[in-house]
Amino acid sequence: MHPSEEIYCEKSTKLRGKTVIMGITGSIAAVECFGTIRELIRHGADVYPVMTEAASRLVAADALEFASGHKPVTELTGRTEHITMMGGRSADLFLIYPATANTISKIANGIDDTPVTSMATVAIGSGIPMAVAPAMHESMMRNPAVADNVERLKKWGVSFIGPHSDGVRSKVASKEEVVASVFKMLSRNFFHDKRILVIGGRSEEPIDSMRIITNRSSGIMAVELAKRAFERGANVELWMGGCSTVLPDYIPTRRFSTVGDLIEMVRGIDHDAVLVPAALADFTPRRVVEGKISSDEGFGLELDPLPKVLPLIRTRCPVVIGFKAESGLTREQLTERARSRIEMYDLAAVVANDIDVVGKKSSSATLVTRSDARDITGTKAEISDAILDYCVKKL
Repeated sequence: MHPSEEIYCEKSTKLRGKTVIMGITGSIAAVECFGTIRELIRHGADVYPVMTEAASRLVAADALEFASGHKPVTELTGRTEHITMMGGRSADLFLIYPATANTISKIANGIDDTPVTSMATVAIGSGIPMAVAPAMHESMMRNPAVADNVERLKKWGVSFIGPHSDGVRSKVASKEEVVASVFKMLSRNFFHDKRILVIGGRSEEPIDSMRIITNRSSGIMAVELAKRAFERGANVELWMGGCSTVLPDYIPTRRFSTVGDLIEMVRGIDHDAVLVPAALADFTPRRVVEGKISSDEGFGLELDPLPKVLPLIRTRCPVVIGFKAESGLTREQLTERARSRIEMYDLAAVVANDIDVVGKKSSSATLVTRSDARDITGTKAEISDAILDYCVKKL
């Protein structure tokens, strides 16, 4: 058994049966391709590396063979690798990671002088999906010729993953973004052109300059929802309050602190669906103290109720799914409370769950609608898929 087979489908079967040809060009970011290949295999992909001569000076062919289980294509031979791998539609995706300005411009102008550019020519001519992850100096990305060539490829249907500018470099997309984008391109794309907003995390109402009133929420559920919606083809935006989880760098994210901050943001909602696993405060201190209240003194709090955000969101979007967390209730009682929330705020559905699972990777949850209550207990990724399956029906 080759070492690559030991990790096959280790994380999921999302890419099982899919063949990804990875073109690697002469950017120093080529050193990232080893880990990306392994991650694609962990989700079930069969990955074949194709290298330019410049890439072979940065990444050893033997290392890529170890990573993928396939000897890299470093030159085109009488076996016509560009035709057999692309022309016969044996590939599901041609991914160039990383892509230099030189390679992008050659492809846009029909120049075939490396195995990678020849593969690209055949892929575009054969209608095989193609994605490019650029990596170069920022000034190169701004060059009018390079910018025009990028736009030309986009018009031909080529997808671009990143890059991300730090003001000096157009940095290649992260491994996580590349893998998520592969999921997206090879999914059934139920959410194509649909705009999904996920609002998560916890609000934090200040008592003084240090202390806050907040709720228990890790933000994990919101992140899983956003990631799975992205992978299934949606244009996703994430609004996140306080949280204790890593936020995906490839999903546009806005932060809020207080319920008041979020209410101001609600005015900008024009999405097709809004999913709200956020834990928002019901009360806020009547008076916020400047500075820090001395810990040597006792103090009392007077609290004022905060407006409910769900009905405000509902005025901006036709499909809103709320979350209802309770403790110590039977499934029937929890369902009844969730359904009352649906009626009160005219929601599409409510996900009811027990607060004892906050911060955990799995959860006991029920998807409640006006006429049904379905158990969707599982990992938060599985729960996310169940919620998104319901959104497909609503959209």
